[in-house]
Amino acid sequence: MDIFTPANLIALLTLTVLEIVLGIDNIVFISILSDKLPGHQQSTGRKWGLGLALVTRVLLLLSISWMVHLEDPLFTVIGLGVTGRDLILWVGGLFLIGKSTMEIHDKLEGKEHSQSAGKAKVTLASVVFQIGLLDIVFSLDSVITAVGMADEILVMIAAVVIAMGIMLAASDAISAFVNKHPTVKMLALSFLLLIGTNLLVEGFHAEIPKGYIYFAMAFSVFVEILNMKVREGTPIQLHQALEDPKQATGSEN
Repeated sequence: MDIFTPANLIALLTLTVLEIVLGIDNIVFISILSDKLPGHQQSTGRKWGLGLALVTRVLLLLSISWMVHLEDPLFTVIGLGVTGRDLILWVGGLFLIGKSTMEIHDKLEGKEHSQSAGKAKVTLASVVFQIGLLDIVFSLDSVITAVGMADEILVMIAAVVIAMGIMLAASDAISAFVNKHPTVKMLALSFLLLIGTNLLVEGFHAEIPKGYIYFAMAFSVFVEILNMKVREGTPIQLHQALEDPKQATGSEN
């Protein structure tokens, strides 16, 4: 069967872009977790995390029949049929909310608290384990999107592999940018709180339109970019004010 048809190629391109968009939150989470590691292990942690994400997505794509059964109710609670997918979303959402809250608490408590309570207890194995746990949750949206947009399993796998390769190449730069700007890191943690809450809502069979969430996140990023541009000029103005207060205030006396 020829998979290089115009329809498949269009599906491959579209799906690759969507996989990258859906994978941004994964990269942010991996960046924040890997920052807890010693400097020489951070890049390794990110690469292992993204590699684990790739393996998880491919295995789920190869287990589409199992994925279908995740929608079957396992038991009923107060009239709500709880499925395997719901349980995964609940666990992932609670983990993401809890982890993000602890990270925000560490940032608010100060650098000394963060270093003494965080990096001293973190190992590469524990970081990779946490990444693997969340990869399962993040992979659900990715795989469901792939199944809904393409008919050929090879097209789905190809899109996931290409998207993951692009994210792997960009992961170090994204991580460096997030860790260099504290306000961006706090914004990223807030996004993870939002995503975790959305996972819980989906687990209860409700739905927050993805467009609203992505718009809110994009608008927040736009505002943060404006703030960063404003802050770029602030140190220069302060330095000039300290050197020549009269010039800074426009006074000649």
